[in-house]
Amino acid sequence: MDTDEGQGVAQQTPEELVARCIAPVKKDFLRPPPVRASSPNDDVSVANDKPPALVKEKKSKRQLKRERRQEQKSARNLCPELARTSDVSSCPYKDKCRFSHDLEAFKAQKPADLEGECPFFKSQVSCPYGLACRFSSTHGEGVPSANPNAVKNASEVNGLSKDVQKLLWKNKMGFPKADAKLKSLGLSGLSRSKRNDLEDKDGGGTGSNKCDQTDDNASCVVMPDSGSKLECSAEVIKDDDFDGKSEPDVLCPQKRRKTEENDGPEETDNEGVCVTDTEQIVERNCTKSEPEAETDTITPETDLSLKLHSREKKLIDYREKLYLAPLTTVGNLPFRRVCKVLGADITCGEMAMCTNLLQGQASEWALLRRHSSEDLFGVQICGAYPDTVARTVELIEQECTIDFIDINMGCPIDIVVNKGAGSALLTKPMRMKSIVEVASGTVEKPITVKVRTAYFEGKNRIDSLIADIGSWGASAVTIHGRSRQQRYSKLADWDYIYQCSRKAPNTLQVVGNGDVFSFVDWNNHRTECPELATCMIARGALIKPWLFTEIKEQRHWDISSGERLNILKDFVRFGLEHWGSDTKGVETTRRFLLEWLSYTFRYIPVGLLDVVQQRINWRPPSYYGRDELETLMASDSAADWIRLSEMLLGKVPDGFTFAPKHKSNAYDRAENG
Repeated sequence: MDTDEGQGVAQQTPEELVARCIAPVKKDFLRPPPVRASSPNDDVSVANDKPPALVKEKKSKRQLKRERRQEQKSARNLCPELARTSDVSSCPYKDKCRFSHDLEAFKAQKPADLEGECPFFKSQVSCPYGLACRFSSTHGEGVPSANPNAVKNASEVNGLSKDVQKLLWKNKMGFPKADAKLKSLGLSGLSRSKRNDLEDKDGGGTGSNKCDQTDDNASCVVMPDSGSKLECSAEVIKDDDFDGKSEPDVLCPQKRRKTEENDGPEETDNEGVCVTDTEQIVERNCTKSEPEAETDTITPETDLSLKLHSREKKLIDYREKLYLAPLTTVGNLPFRRVCKVLGADITCGEMAMCTNLLQGQASEWALLRRHSSEDLFGVQICGAYPDTVARTVELIEQECTIDFIDINMGCPIDIVVNKGAGSALLTKPMRMKSIVEVASGTVEKPITVKVRTAYFEGKNRIDSLIADIGSWGASAVTIHGRSRQQRYSKLADWDYIYQCSRKAPNTLQVVGNGDVFSFVDWNNHRTECPELATCMIARGALIKPWLFTEIKEQRHWDISSGERLNILKDFVRFGLEHWGSDTKGVETTRRFLLEWLSYTFRYIPVGLLDVVQQRINWRPPSYYGRDELETLMASDSAADWIRLSEMLLGKVPDGFTFAPKHKSNAYDRAENG
């Protein structure tokens, strides 16, 4: 908001401001907008005495790997076993250890301890990080350090075991239930081109649809973030040399081994499914010997007769429960713990890509972790093809403790949509049907679906599919009241959500999603449409997580800056328990805290508004808070968010930079599907 507009705000009535989607802050608290050389969400770096670095050339994977190894050997990265015990001989790897064993060098370069107590002491367990902990001065003398995995296992579940991970890496994991269900539905022997032809004949495609771009290679999506997300769906390979028969199983996405042959800049044509001859096809596709393979194809078919029908599964009653949406990046485990404390009933993990899970990527499996306080918890997955989704849900049910599995069919992000996943599935109802049918038929856990109203604006289609979604096997569907083309612009179309809810069969629960920002919004939606099971809360929880408390207590909470700071302190404590209290854990916690603060500044205290309640699409003008801390929390500057993080986690490292991933200082977009 520029200076002229800021001066105009003070001269307009509250009604005029609301009509322009500007928050009607009381005139006594208004102030001129600060003058900045850059936009609020541009990269913000911490000043230091070092000269600006020159633009570096892009490094090869081999170079980056070498630098990572060297960094691990530096004094900053002390051996975890040595840090816990202070005994060099305690490391089982001895000289072969990847980390430094120079205890004195580590102590010399270690930053000063942070203020406060070690978060693990408050949990009544010994700190697993020992000397590396940034609160080590508060550790008691002679208190032994615990094993980090043991501490996490006490409160968190759904970790990936090393044995399963190795099987996934080597593509030797068996999926008998998924393969049997795919075969029974006639999906195991179809090549991708034939499958697409069938979908198009059944009216799945739209003539102008350009979102589902597939080619002859395995479909790959690589996210630009640090937790590199890859969405691959390997094609079925049909070869006349196999006695004129196509392979009965669809290949699992193959994790490329880091060898000298494929570590260079050149890549094979079929990335993800690198097959060069018949022998390689047999080796990757037939993970078991022939007698075992014959047994596997018979046993699951006999078991199908004993399988529960979708209506006989243990279903979750969503009615009147407060449902925290799965939120990419910000909806991490510590944030979900904060929301549980404040009243959330149902929580769901961040969206995980199916192929990354099937490849055994640790960063993707971390998205499925569940805290013991999450009593009703589900995971959300995203995939473009029935085979990858079927194998993923079987693997998740086998390895994780969950209450339901949600399939994302509404993610609007381009890099997901362009490969046929997310909201691109809305243009292919036959593929939607195949995915839901095979997923619900593979596992005993309830399968839910999250969709948008349509792919294109003005061409809503969920109302015509809502009855079918229930018959496919889904136990609930969440409808976000916007199209993919709309992203997060305009307000959600709740009238259309009501329409879909009334058309839904009794066996299918409908959850509404979009712009719930107060208990009044919640009450209105529940009153207008009693058929609606509940409302999912997404960005409203990011901006003010105490929204769950407001709904349960049916009041507008004029929360003070001190109470808001206590919520941030809880997040930091939960983050240090989850990511670690060493330097790496502290900085990881800081990054996720800053991502969250890039949303929370949009909250305007109730006592400062001329019109209550605040709407989610209102833009706050520049204003003073009722105290200095509240003014700081209202700032849209990333530099001020960093100041807040320093109040909780100490000074940032030299050269620290931050820019929010969603880059949304407007109110029409946020990258959480």
